[in-house]
Amino acid sequence: MVSNRISVRIAMEESLQIQRLEEAPSARNFESRIESTNFPAVFNGCVKDWKAFSKWNPSNGGLDYLQERVGLCVVEAMLSSSAPVFYGDLRSHERVPLPFSAFIGLCKQRMRHSEDGSGVCFESEQRALLEPVSEYDRKPYEDATQQIYLAQVPIINTENEERVQLESLREDIQMPVFLEDKVLASTNLWMNNAQARSSTHYDPHHNLLCIVSGCKQVVLWPPSASAMLYPMPIYGEASNHSSVPLENPDFSNYPRAQCLMEYSQKVILHAGDALFIPEGWFHQVDSDDLTIAVNFWWQSNIVSNMSEHMDAYYLRIILRRLTDKEMNRVLPKSSLAEMENKKKHTCVVLNNGGVDQNDNDLDQACERKDLKGKELEQRTMSHELEPLAIHALHELVSLVHHCVNAAELRRPVQSTSTTDSAASVKDEFTKVVRANSFSLEDDPVAKIIWALQPCTFRNVFLAMVKNFPRTLEALILHLLSPVGAEVFTCKFEEMDQQITEEDR
Repeated sequence: MVSNRISVRIAMEESLQIQRLEEAPSARNFESRIESTNFPAVFNGCVKDWKAFSKWNPSNGGLDYLQERVGLCVVEAMLSSSAPVFYGDLRSHERVPLPFSAFIGLCKQRMRHSEDGSGVCFESEQRALLEPVSEYDRKPYEDATQQIYLAQVPIINTENEERVQLESLREDIQMPVFLEDKVLASTNLWMNNAQARSSTHYDPHHNLLCIVSGCKQVVLWPPSASAMLYPMPIYGEASNHSSVPLENPDFSNYPRAQCLMEYSQKVILHAGDALFIPEGWFHQVDSDDLTIAVNFWWQSNIVSNMSEHMDAYYLRIILRRLTDKEMNRVLPKSSLAEMENKKKHTCVVLNNGGVDQNDNDLDQACERKDLKGKELEQRTMSHELEPLAIHALHELVSLVHHCVNAAELRRPVQSTSTTDSAASVKDEFTKVVRANSFSLEDDPVAKIIWALQPCTFRNVFLAMVKNFPRTLEALILHLLSPVGAEVFTCKFEEMDQQITEEDR
């Protein structure tokens, strides 16, 4: 039995390895066998027939060719003080206008010094290449030539044609045959004169990364590893970037990141190769000196077919799947089965052994006011709670029940509307909150919590989480005044100071 499980696990892991294909698939096979799985794949040598593959090659006069074709263009370059690592957030880099010919000059200088073995570009030579007119005309990039990266410079952009800066290079590249049915969002140039590393991030589009010259190493993580990568806040300008600096991670701040590399896969791409990176896959890219690449972005079928009016439904389905998955991971199956069986016999045993009918009443009221969710889980009060904690817990639960019951009594008998019930309950909560917004003595919630020691507060809070989740939800969402919120915050801070980092 054990050997069978190991064999199944190994088979699953092998099936999830990134494929390397020697021949490019047809459009139909790509969509059905690769794109639909949302799993990366490498296509060896699939862009070797591009004109760019031979004409852009720096070792074969490619820099002269590029300078002749687009040297007069001014492109937007990425200037980073953290080079060779280029972070995506605005605090770590700036976008600066740069004559393409000036960047080509830096690349040529880099090649010459690499060939003669010195590997160093003297500052005076670098400045001469950029040809500053005077000290007052100096540009930000003139003192940071190795901190420049041409990242995502548009060759084609169907979403914003005005941003296209290198359209004249379009005839040198050819859309791979398996993308011929795709509606591309953009095609971009990526070019660096010195070694560079991107910060770990994901793209909101499917991506085909094609290496024209040089070499790139790409480390990839599936979307399921998001929690270990600590994505930046969703409303920030770099929400698709990881907060973890992988070159020097601080595991005290990012403890889950210690397992990151176990979930990663690494591929090395040489000139002519292409890598399919599905949307949502985190990736970090290391580029050798003088590496040139082109990428294609297009919207996935899943995203393009999502109707806006279905967003709330999709969100609920996804949240439910993630919650169930986490429950299965944390709790043994036997515990989950026992919990499901005992849902039918839900009861709450207080310190006196009685049944808490009030919480059942609250549950019914919450159902009537459209606070839908699971049935109440099995509730068994911990007999280990100290008397003071039990007293505080009883007071908090009773306070919430009182507000709900008061609202129910005021509701007209003939009214059966869940909307009326919800509004009535909300009004009762609002009255309590407004009356007690600015006084600790007059705020019943704040007064109860303030009197508790941090350890006792923790036990009360955890008991509510486990045994009275609906009551806690109503307390936090509707009954917590500004004073109460401040008291909660203070208690959590005191609690943090008294427990170990691991427990925290």
